[in-house]
Amino acid sequence: MIDLASVSRMASGGSPWKGYALVAIVIVIVLATTGVWNPWPQVWAWVNTSEPIAGNASRWQQRIGGSPQSVAVVGDAVVVEYRTSIEAYGITAGIKLWDSDADWASISGSGNEAVVATGRLLTKGYQVLDPRSGAVLRADTEATAVWTYRDSLLDLHCAKGGDCQLTAWAPRGTKPLWTVDTGGIGFVLNAANPDLPDTKQLTADRVDDDVARPRLTPSLIGLPDDGKIRVIDTATGKVVQVAEPGAGQRVAIAGGRVLTVTGTAQDGTCYYGVVATDPPSSAAVWRREGLNLRTADNGSNCQQEHDPAGGEDVILGVDPTGRQELLAAHDGRLLWRGAKGETVLAVNDNHAVIRSADGRTLRGYGFSRGRTTWSRPVGEGGAAAITPYAAVITSRKPERVVAVAPGTGRALVDLRTGAEVFAVGPGGLIAVAGREMAYIPFT
Repeated sequence: MIDLASVSRMASGGSPWKGYALVAIVIVIVLATTGVWNPWPQVWAWVNTSEPIAGNASRWQQRIGGSPQSVAVVGDAVVVEYRTSIEAYGITAGIKLWDSDADWASISGSGNEAVVATGRLLTKGYQVLDPRSGAVLRADTEATAVWTYRDSLLDLHCAKGGDCQLTAWAPRGTKPLWTVDTGGIGFVLNAANPDLPDTKQLTADRVDDDVARPRLTPSLIGLPDDGKIRVIDTATGKVVQVAEPGAGQRVAIAGGRVLTVTGTAQDGTCYYGVVATDPPSSAAVWRREGLNLRTADNGSNCQQEHDPAGGEDVILGVDPTGRQELLAAHDGRLLWRGAKGETVLAVNDNHAVIRSADGRTLRGYGFSRGRTTWSRPVGEGGAAAITPYAAVITSRKPERVVAVAPGTGRALVDLRTGAEVFAVGPGGLIAVAGREMAYIPFT
């Protein structure tokens, strides 16, 4: 039993107010430990209450289970991936729908026909879940790797001897669309969306690297196989070529073409050339001398370690004078060439976002129109990313997030916030700050 009189005498040597405060604290502790009254849950809830991410612009804000690996808008659900678990929330009110133990999650399909593929690291197999209910729609126990697209899901099975098979599924399909033997390639390909020799999206500050996922299934994909690349036609499910890059070469697949980039070291620099072929033919569909797809870091050793940036059918390069340019991968057409100092910040098959040489202005460029479709000023540290639904623009000074219609530049969201944009859906975007997640609908 705590002697309150003794506590009061202990505090009497100082200010009487200190004594009263100490007595009050002791009383609260006694009430809490005896179960009469416990204020601490309410106190901690008040301490943990965060400021609104987007002020009054958000439809809802929800405290989530940790720092997310990824977030995706999937129909009328929001799926959050952590390191060892998955959660889903309703997009209307942010109410938690379900959770599941998994090490990875990836989205296949679009709208309410989309699914969530989940699995464990270093463990074969995966599950296909309904994003709204979490119900298992299909389960696999042997696949080593999965690739998810807006219109398909591909999985890779490898036998003990090393022979592998690639199988294509409709997102909610229960029967394979096709299966093809691919040889012994599976030991370096695992989990969700392992890297393939294709084009990579440009990334942006305070925007998740995979914000534009999932993309459409490419017409050709390449599976690495001990220095060679097995090229597979995804319409027919057949291996149409086995490409083997030579010394100083790198192969990337874009726009239904196999691009072979050759780098030659000479005169203290690196000279590049690109040849595009349409397998199974080895004849050149187009070629460009002096086109640098930025597959190597600066230097004269020409060691190519990177895939080119771009969309599925648009690639970003640099001409011999140092100006950036965008080309159609399937026929080599020049879609855009920048002025000196202009920089492409984001690009897909339809649009690009370009920063002016002085860094103060961003403009949208439409490939179908062949011209600038919008322009707007941007703050210090301006960056951009393109999704099918919006171009997302961020800046540091001031801290700001703006989403605009890619083709017109019409403002859909305009926020003063330091949050990171993790996902963009047809009706709005998801922003995350710490352990707070908010859905901001487009206006």
